[in-house]
Amino acid sequence: MSKKKVFVTRPDFPQCGIKLLEEKFNVHYNPEPHDVSKDYLLQHIKGAEALFCISTDKITKEVLEAAGDRFKGAANAANPISVSVVAEFTIGLLLAVSRKIVTAAGAIQRGEWIESWTPDWFCFFLASSATLTGIYSWVSKVYYYDIFSPISAAEEKGAHFTTFDRLLMNSDYVIVTCNLTEENRGMFDTKAFSLMKPDAVFINTSRGGVVQQDALIEALKNKRIRAAAIDVMYPEPLPKDHELLTLPNVVVTPHIAAAEETAMERLSTLTAENIIAVLEGRKPLTPVY
Repeated sequence: MSKKKVFVTRPDFPQCGIKLLEEKFNVHYNPEPHDVSKDYLLQHIKGAEALFCISTDKITKEVLEAAGDRFKGAANAANPISVSVVAEFTIGLLLAVSRKIVTAAGAIQRGEWIESWTPDWFCFFLASSATLTGIYSWVSKVYYYDIFSPISAAEEKGAHFTTFDRLLMNSDYVIVTCNLTEENRGMFDTKAFSLMKPDAVFINTSRGGVVQQDALIEALKNKRIRAAAIDVMYPEPLPKDHELLTLPNVVVTPHIAAAEETAMERLSTLTAENIIAVLEGRKPLTPVY
């Protein structure tokens, strides 16, 4: 009996998960380390019983129909197993923007370090004295807003549920960690930034669509807020001449908050295990219906 066919949309997934699949199935790859083209996917998914993909792959109805009657399901390597990794990166962004680390490092490269020290040379705002939303340690007070409220685990850690507007008005650091839905798309708009403190810092490691980006740019340019640090934006990839990259009070990183080696290996393994379970007639470990 021939082995079942599994199609993998790119070759640069951590190999730990791929090897698990190769032990049991006939694994086919898109050979190029970038998003698979529509034509290649439609051609090579034919006869596959499972698909190993990521969230940027466009898995449409046409693609699923092209796979054929034997197709059992797709496993998306984007399951939420990297929460602590993203949280750690978020703290890194907070420190980078509040301590002006990126700007200060760039000042050396630009030849601006001409005196050993001056009192106002990249003077920073002390994060440990801040009123913060989203971090559960080393700050004076934590406010949070969530559509599921209150959250007992957050309350037990000393966080205080509040309304969205009050959160904006009272926080020195506003950290966005929500999923993107049609209800919250663009919720950080001109009004939201106008409610924030003029010395507040905005940090986003969720999804770019939660923010009206033009409103963020205007808030930064007009100093309605102190600074921002974002790992997500639109479009992605961000063009090198984008206006965001011209602003001195923003740190922009290329959507890498979850890019940690161990987490990626766990994700690859979990994605493969979901495929193995389905093709062996068992329920997937992390189903999405």
